[in-house]
Amino acid sequence: MQDATITWRKSSRSGAAGHCVEVANTSAAVLVRDSKDATGPVLSFDTPDWTGFLAGIRAGEFDRPGA
Repeated sequence: MQDATITWRKSSRSGAAGHCVEVANTSAAVLVRDSKDATGPVLSFDTPDWTGFLAGIRAGEFDRPGA
């Protein structure tokens, strides 16, 4: 998705190698893409789903045992 009005941002914890995702907030959705492929596919989440996903990350819901 290439739209000049969308502002993409990377996590401040992204490494120098650039292996990360970029996120953009729009009035309709939260968009996510691979930072290495800016012209590639974009995932779209509604705000409640994205908020729930972030809460799950913060709670350790997706942590791998022993990792």
